[in-house]
Amino acid sequence: IPSALAGLVAVAASMALAGGKGALGAAIGTVVVIAFFAISVLAVSYASRISAQAMFAAAIFSYIFKIFAMFAMVIAFEGVTAWNPKAFAWSVIALTLVWIGAEIRATVKAKTFYVDPEPSAGQGP
Repeated sequence: IPSALAGLVAVAASMALAGGKGALGAAIGTVVVIAFFAISVLAVSYASRISAQAMFAAAIFSYIFKIFAMFAMVIAFEGVTAWNPKAFAWSVIALTLVWIGAEIRATVKAKTFYVDPEPSAGQGP
């Protein structure tokens, strides 16, 4: 949600600074960031049900996939003039920072037990 809201701000700012091509670049950047991070969240969430090792593997492989996908996008869209590449790049950087900040905040606010609050059946005094 914070990245989507920041994406709206990025589109509006890019529209004001670079016109329609800037707004399109920021909108595409917003979609790319949300899609890339959503892939990681879904992969790691699914893998966390299996094991900690699967969760780690899902995080690493989704990261590697995103790196290669970003390289492919940079190569594929190298000469595109339909949108403003600077608006795209700055929106990707800004929205990535917003997403990471929101994840840090959610992690800090989460109540994660470091001990079992209730002993399992058959355990205890």
